[in-house]
Amino acid sequence: MKQVYLDNAATTQVHPTVISKMQDALANSYGNPSSTHSFGRTSKTAIESARKTIAKYINAQPSEIIFTSGGTEADNMILRCAVRDLGVKTIITTRIEHHAVLHTVEELEAKGLIELRYVNLDTYGNPDLLHLEELLKADGSKKLVSLMHVNNEIGNKIDLEQITLLSKKYNALVHSDTVQSLGHYEWDVKKFPIDFLAAAAHKFHGPKGIGFAFIRKNSGMSCMISGGSQERGLRAGTESFHNIVGLQEAFVHAYDNLDSERNYVEGLKKYFIQQVRKEIPNATFNGHSGDLEKSTYTLVNVCLPITEDKAMMLLFNLDIKGIACSKGSACQSGSDTGSHVLAQILSKEDMKKPSVRFSFSTYNTREEIDYTIKVLKDIIES
Repeated sequence: MKQVYLDNAATTQVHPTVISKMQDALANSYGNPSSTHSFGRTSKTAIESARKTIAKYINAQPSEIIFTSGGTEADNMILRCAVRDLGVKTIITTRIEHHAVLHTVEELEAKGLIELRYVNLDTYGNPDLLHLEELLKADGSKKLVSLMHVNNEIGNKIDLEQITLLSKKYNALVHSDTVQSLGHYEWDVKKFPIDFLAAAAHKFHGPKGIGFAFIRKNSGMSCMISGGSQERGLRAGTESFHNIVGLQEAFVHAYDNLDSERNYVEGLKKYFIQQVRKEIPNATFNGHSGDLEKSTYTLVNVCLPITEDKAMMLLFNLDIKGIACSKGSACQSGSDTGSHVLAQILSKEDMKKPSVRFSFSTYNTREEIDYTIKVLKDIIES
């Protein structure tokens, strides 16, 4: 059976050079990075090399890169510590953020630690910047704005630089979940004064279970996980050395090949959109995912013209044909409540139709897209 993996927004295939580097680290660099002997120093040196490398690519200082277990931990660390340590009393966000952000801020509100405010969205899922400014100047409380750069379900890409500058006009802190964009877009944290970012290696062909937080120097934060002095005292625990090595290799590969790989993947997305419009003309694209200028080049989210009985079995039937895609974020798989993102932007009628996210990488081909479109068409017409 043909196997087609189009769920790269959930996770990506690990690049062969990443696997090779990690295998070498596991076999030959097993010293605890906190140990003072040569085995430990070797591991520690490699970790600091990775930190410097990542910092260089986003124009940060090495001390501003804190390794975490992934994007969820980075988001949690930033949001919780900003409230605990930095005096944040109001968090401004949207209702279509990743649950790593939404569930965290909802919990902080439920405990009475913050006031939670949501920015209005237009019908495509874009934040209303006039409303954001109203929220920013509403009172004199210390505020933090948390808006994701690229939405993980519909692919919308916001003007984070403009939002950051607007927020700074009112002395607000700014955090962005950039899990879907770091490794896919160039970053320069010195160009605009964003305070916090979150990243995960498995979104750009690195290993799972490793990521990092960018935390602006002299932020005033203290640790969320206690127990040791690792990661500049901000995250205790023995570092996941082999994963950090893998993260570094994946990050370097992503940015050294950014233009060529982006052009290739963008070509696949453009072709997918063209074929959907040709072969399934009644399908629509959710958010801005069908617009190459306003959305990320890595994914589309398609609302399919299909009957309710077929909709219930759609992903199963695609899987039977060897096609991997997603009804929503993989982080909410198993939930039957539907997409919280699409619920904010689609009509009740469109919410009854199945919406499917297809996401692409350099490991995909046009032939795979042709096969996927044919299978979709067959299911719809059967």
